[in-house]
Amino acid sequence: MNKYELMVIIDPALEDDKKEAAIENVKNIIAEAGEVSETDVWGLKKLAYPIQKKNEGYYVVMQFTAEPELPKELDRRLRIADAYMRHIIINKDEK
Repeated sequence: MNKYELMVIIDPALEDDKKEAAIENVKNIIAEAGEVSETDVWGLKKLAYPIQKKNEGYYVVMQFTAEPELPKELDRRLRIADAYMRHIIINKDEK
């Protein structure tokens, strides 16, 4: 299993319960073939440039371990969901 870090920016227009549901959705996807070790909610932050005509985003950073196939599936699911504005998955084991 490899160690990964995921940063996701959630749409700030969502209600708080829907933001929490979006975070839980990501945790459930990871739990299918891995394990979330840490979740750090940064909250509402100003974006460096507008995304979808929005100047702020709700940032969440997760540390997790998973099989090498999981990041591709996670990336696919995050791309098609409307709640997530941007995301990045980093393999922390690569030097």
